[in-house]
Amino acid sequence: MRDFYLMSKTETLEVLKVTNQGHSTEQAKKLLEEYGPNQLQEGKRKSTLEVFLSQFADLLVVILIAAAIISMLSGNVESTIVIFVVIIMNAILGTVQHKKAEKSLDSLKSLSSPNAKVLRDGIKIEVSSKEIVPGDIVLLEAGDMVVADGRIIENFSLQVNESALTGESTNVDKQEIDIEKEVPLGDRANMVYSSSLVTYGRATVVVTGTGMNTEIGKIATLMNETKEKKTPLQISLDQFSSRLAMVIMIICVIVFAMSLYRDMPVLDSLMFAVALAVAAIPEALSSIVTIVQAMGTQKMAKENAIIKELKAVESLGSVSVICSDKTGTLTQNKMTVQQVYIDGKVLAPEELSMDVSLHRNLLFNAILTNDSSIVDGKGIGDPTEYCLIEMTRKLGLNEEYIRGNMLRLAEVAFDSDRKLMTTVVEMNGKYLAITKGAPDIVISRSINNQELLDKALDANNTMATNAIRVLALGIKWFDSLPDADVLEQNMEFIGLIGMIDPARDEVKDAIAVASKAGISTVMINGDHVTTAKAIALQLGILHEGELAITSSELAKISDEELYEDIEKYRVYARVSPNDKVRIVSTWKKKGYIAAMTGDGVNDAPALKKADIGCAMGITGTD
Repeated sequence: MRDFYLMSKTETLEVLKVTNQGHSTEQAKKLLEEYGPNQLQEGKRKSTLEVFLSQFADLLVVILIAAAIISMLSGNVESTIVIFVVIIMNAILGTVQHKKAEKSLDSLKSLSSPNAKVLRDGIKIEVSSKEIVPGDIVLLEAGDMVVADGRIIENFSLQVNESALTGESTNVDKQEIDIEKEVPLGDRANMVYSSSLVTYGRATVVVTGTGMNTEIGKIATLMNETKEKKTPLQISLDQFSSRLAMVIMIICVIVFAMSLYRDMPVLDSLMFAVALAVAAIPEALSSIVTIVQAMGTQKMAKENAIIKELKAVESLGSVSVICSDKTGTLTQNKMTVQQVYIDGKVLAPEELSMDVSLHRNLLFNAILTNDSSIVDGKGIGDPTEYCLIEMTRKLGLNEEYIRGNMLRLAEVAFDSDRKLMTTVVEMNGKYLAITKGAPDIVISRSINNQELLDKALDANNTMATNAIRVLALGIKWFDSLPDADVLEQNMEFIGLIGMIDPARDEVKDAIAVASKAGISTVMINGDHVTTAKAIALQLGILHEGELAITSSELAKISDEELYEDIEKYRVYARVSPNDKVRIVSTWKKKGYIAAMTGDGVNDAPALKKADIGCAMGITGTD
């Protein structure tokens, strides 16, 4: 069957056997029994005993245990005790470290299950998210958590934050359009996905997938299917242990045979060979390795890094390629005003002055056509809007004071068709309409002279080429409170505000240091390729002769072709969790020790697949 995003609304409802009025209560109960509760299945966690016993699943440890048993049978009690004490101390140390990390991770699981508003028997009711079934008609509005995957059947300017799935912090405009060709998840405008957050508008959706059949469920399945591989150190120690065991066995057989040849009694010859074997085995090797790793773990803990597995410390030192997510890892995951185009000039935001009339107008307008706020240093509302508030605050303006003295009398809310938002305030006995929106639309509806508007379009194109997101501001004066249909026509263009999620200050230096150490850095992200390339060039990830590739282009390349050209690709854009696993796997096949860093749920399978996975902390998704 085709994906639901490729179906029309009517076709979707028919396939799910439901109407706009939703399921009946009885039908919902039957479907709940058939599909099970709408929740992810959690894998069984190892008990403390299982973790403890797993510490003995190592070839070197098995050889040591064999040596201890032989020592015991030969009457060498002291040697037996020493070997077993060393082995048990190693196992205890490894178990304690594992459980410490588990406790740190448990703090992330204290999330309550949200409720959802659904239509049952044509009546709006609220039910637990666990009771949602395919075909349920769910009503979404700003502030709601999306509890299941769904196809939009009615849309009213819905905007959704899908960062948990795509890794991108920018809100996504949703539409009830028909999509006719396959597109990546981030471009499926007619769908909403479980675990995303509604930030603006409202919509009615029909549920197409619940539990493990959602996109986030697919990620969970991918994680379960992704098997953890041995670390480079484990492989080296296993190789060393097997070779050592083989050499010891050969030498012992030769010594045993020579002893018999020299007419020593059989038992004495055997004891001599066994004693030689015990002496040859480096009992202290595993404990030395464990102690050194434990010291490394403590050192990392002081740098605020939780090491889940002791063996990961050595892997981190062996890394030869870092596959990094972009948003929140290389960038700050926070929209920031970078440039302002006003009066024919491009200025940094700090260059704006309250003493210049046009600058003052732009700053006031940025506040008055804005619904966001900042409380205790935390932005509330659309990231694009509260970054404007941060800009005005840095210039000494208080948004609450300005809004309190210039009350909003009317507004026309943003929608994805018009791509504009307009508010009306009273000022000096007149009425001022302030419009904020897409630059090409604001400029096309402005009455300034054509030369000025052409320059503004050029400035907009330059910013867009550099992956800067641009908003335009326009105003219009009225003598009386105007009708909505005339607010957004024949405006006076004021200026452009360019925003970007900037790179972290420390990242460029870190990439340069890694490069000097012979470590390659690759960017894997869910953003558009233009934005990804601009950030990669800025950070020194993308160089001349190296390439950027999108998910759809990657899908057309065979595994063999990707293997041949993997070192050319430095930027992967609009990728899915499956793509990330494929990229990491190919680097590993090429002989690299691969690290994956990420801060979103969508990065989790690749974090597990990599030789070492580094999950971001404070700014990461749960």
